[in-house]
Amino acid sequence: MEETKSIKSEGRAKAPKQTRSKSGSELQKLRKDNAALRAELDDLTLLYEATIEHSEAIEDQLAGQTAKLEVLSGKLSKYLSPQVYKSIFEGRQEVKIASTRKKLTVFFSDIAEFTETADRLESEELTALLNHYLTEMSNIALKHGATIDKYVGDAILIFFGDPETKGVREDALACVRMAIEMQIRMSELQADWRKAGISKPLKCRMGIHTDYCTVGNFGSGDRLDYTIIGRGVNIASRLESLAAPGAITISFETYSQVKDHIVCRETGDATVKGIAYPITTFEVLREEMQEDFPSTDKLMDMSKQLEDLAFELPSEIGSKERESLVSSLKNALARLNEADDK
Repeated sequence: MEETKSIKSEGRAKAPKQTRSKSGSELQKLRKDNAALRAELDDLTLLYEATIEHSEAIEDQLAGQTAKLEVLSGKLSKYLSPQVYKSIFEGRQEVKIASTRKKLTVFFSDIAEFTETADRLESEELTALLNHYLTEMSNIALKHGATIDKYVGDAILIFFGDPETKGVREDALACVRMAIEMQIRMSELQADWRKAGISKPLKCRMGIHTDYCTVGNFGSGDRLDYTIIGRGVNIASRLESLAAPGAITISFETYSQVKDHIVCRETGDATVKGIAYPITTFEVLREEMQEDFPSTDKLMDMSKQLEDLAFELPSEIGSKERESLVSSLKNALARLNEADDK
């Protein structure tokens, strides 16, 4: 009996050693696992830092590429009218051969007797003059919301109503107002051009017509041109050739859209090439709301100057000068008659 107790007592005495041995083994395992986790965490940290660094490098590359694309896009935009450029880049217009018929107001202009002026200038002087003129006119056109179709030498083709429109009436009115501002700006530029050595005044002829035209992308799959074609374009071009130097000639179709806001003078019917019927034409004088009519005293002084001028005119005067003088006098008489009617 005592022997049995002794054995049990020894068993109880040895048990704590086994427990301590087991606890030490578990602690060692935990330490190993912890070290492995730390190593794995360090690896993940390095991977994260490398990913961030790589991501930043990619962002820098993307920013650089975006900046290059913006510069390239800005350069390409110079070859398109802003409205066309915007509609393409915003996805509102597909770059493919397509067209539609719309009622547009078409504007044509050129500089009267520009060939004669060009012959007197060196190519560098001519280039500077032409670029200055086109820049000034284009700034005015874009200010009024025009779509600039093309430049052909000193000639400009512009239209209103596509790809953006405010309605036929408002488009026509914007076009005529644009032409009036161009006319005024041309007068202001004469002093600058005289200083540049151009003795003969540059006068711009303008023609405007409102009609249905076909507008869209024309060309091939490799080269497209956004432009307008049709009878309306032809009539606007003919009206421009009929206009006196410095004058704005519009068709009845345009006049009917702007008559409540623009003062015009009917200039009769004209037969134009390619059109089977006569075109009723009007000369634009000014906006209805302009209140710059001279005072009575100034009118009397101007009348006296005209009388003196009548006696001072040379016996031989060129047809172009006579035509320009007659046009100016007719405009003055028309305004006097309007003032009398009021």
